[in-house]
Amino acid sequence: MTQTRLRNLGSWVLAGMCLCVASYPAAAQMKSASGKIAGVVNDTSGVPQLGATVELVPELLASTAPIDFLTNTQGVFRGEKLSPGLYTVRVTLAGFLPTLEQHVRVTAHLTTVVRVQLESMFASLDQLRRAPSMNTVESDDWKWVLRSAAATRPILQWVEEDPNTANLDARAIRPRARLEFTDGARRPGSASNLPAAPATAFAYDQQIGETGRLIFAGQMNYLDSAPGGAIATVWLPSGSIGKGSHSTLVLREAKVGLEGQTFRGVRMEQAGTIGLGDRTKLQYSGEYVMVGLGKAATSIRPRVELDTRLSDVWRAAMIFSEQPGAGATTPMEFEDLDSGGALAASLNELDSFPALLWRAGRPELEGGWHEEISAERKLGHGELQIAGFHDDNRHVAVYGRGTGSGNDLPTSDYLPDPFSSSFAYDGGSLNTWGARVAIREKLSDDLEMAVVYAFAGALTPSELADGALRDMLRQSMHNSVGANMTAKIPRSGTKVSVGYKWVSGVTVSRLDTFGDSLYQMDPYLHLGIRQALPKFAPGRWQATANCDNVLAQGYVSMNTQDGRTVLVPAFRTFRGGLSVQF
Repeated sequence: MTQTRLRNLGSWVLAGMCLCVASYPAAAQMKSASGKIAGVVNDTSGVPQLGATVELVPELLASTAPIDFLTNTQGVFRGEKLSPGLYTVRVTLAGFLPTLEQHVRVTAHLTTVVRVQLESMFASLDQLRRAPSMNTVESDDWKWVLRSAAATRPILQWVEEDPNTANLDARAIRPRARLEFTDGARRPGSASNLPAAPATAFAYDQQIGETGRLIFAGQMNYLDSAPGGAIATVWLPSGSIGKGSHSTLVLREAKVGLEGQTFRGVRMEQAGTIGLGDRTKLQYSGEYVMVGLGKAATSIRPRVELDTRLSDVWRAAMIFSEQPGAGATTPMEFEDLDSGGALAASLNELDSFPALLWRAGRPELEGGWHEEISAERKLGHGELQIAGFHDDNRHVAVYGRGTGSGNDLPTSDYLPDPFSSSFAYDGGSLNTWGARVAIREKLSDDLEMAVVYAFAGALTPSELADGALRDMLRQSMHNSVGANMTAKIPRSGTKVSVGYKWVSGVTVSRLDTFGDSLYQMDPYLHLGIRQALPKFAPGRWQATANCDNVLAQGYVSMNTQDGRTVLVPAFRTFRGGLSVQF
């Protein structure tokens, strides 16, 4: 009998140890995988509510303490490092009825968006003061319920499947629009870029269905000698770029030069994100570009990024993509609840064509392959990135100016840009290995900083003289150090961004173009200012000004068999104007 009891006791102990061992990896995995939640609190008229208390209560973990948030001036609250699962969101604010949102699911590595609508506690009293209705009295007494605290017990009625009140979330999301009145080009020197001329641009964000969004943008300039315009559409079925796929279509046409040549461009992109387990996600995109200027040039440009979270602070990524051109913008981010960020990003899509080059009388598009492996570590409110990469560029764009207006250079190889009296030139191929170390830190709510060091190859002038420009360029390795600082002045609403990138030696092409687009690190001294204007008309008005290469550094003078040229890795430019969002 004793042996039987001991045997049974040993079996229970062994079973308990197996359960503990089996549950340890799952518990460790749950601890390492986390999600985020973001939400906005509005009243019934759509006005954001400041200072609302948001209580997040786990539904499956009764022993876990609730998490509290407060909404900011835009009615927005955010929470990070949340364990995946179901939560109940309870929102309270003086003068409003408490509101519950149950069964809100938080998923690992994703941001769950919640929109809460508060109803004034006086709304039910106004309904009671109204004259009695002559309609048939509802016989189901159980539909009348009491809610909220005992001190404020308004009488509410539950109405099933009412089409007028079933989708409060859709009413809270209203279409937004943005207008821009600007002058100047973002990246002059190529016919692929928007001209440096006065122009008007607009963007419109429309909710479609419960989650879908369609963003439409367009621009036109006011040059009688060279009119032009562009349109772009962005379709987001899930409402966010981080939760599914998105599709982009850009069309542009503009007259360039006095000979009647017309630039026509089409760009189509399909991109999305696929989750591979709790720790890995795959970001993909593929675009087709067709650009014509008399003759047409086409290109298929893929991008694949495999991102793996190794721990709470470390993650690794492998990237294979088409090399972005100089001045290219980063992928669009639509996670901001205020759609102003999405509207501004959609306007950037109008200037997303690669540089058009001319070689032996044939059009070519700037581009090449970029492979990269990187590791990132969280540092407080920032991150540290260490990356190694390989660039194999087939056609490197070199920009410059010729003597006089530049019209004396042969047009079979030099594609002139009449708007800036400059040209784009195919500098040939560039095959280089490189490394990058970058630190991005949020020092305070109003101050951010980024520092980037890179070691890679670039095109530099050789010792040859009076030859073809392409033969006078060679590849050499260079160091570069850049820093960006973005500050916001709370009282005045001024946002200032200033940065400088130093490059060792003499170069005529960009160094680490992929890193420049990732961290918005333009060569030499650059300055940007955004100033919120006093309210004098409907909408939110803002003045903008951007200056690149303020000190006009990096200009290289060369004598070639085609004439004297001045090569410019980064033009000194100014772009400014007004924008309004409503």
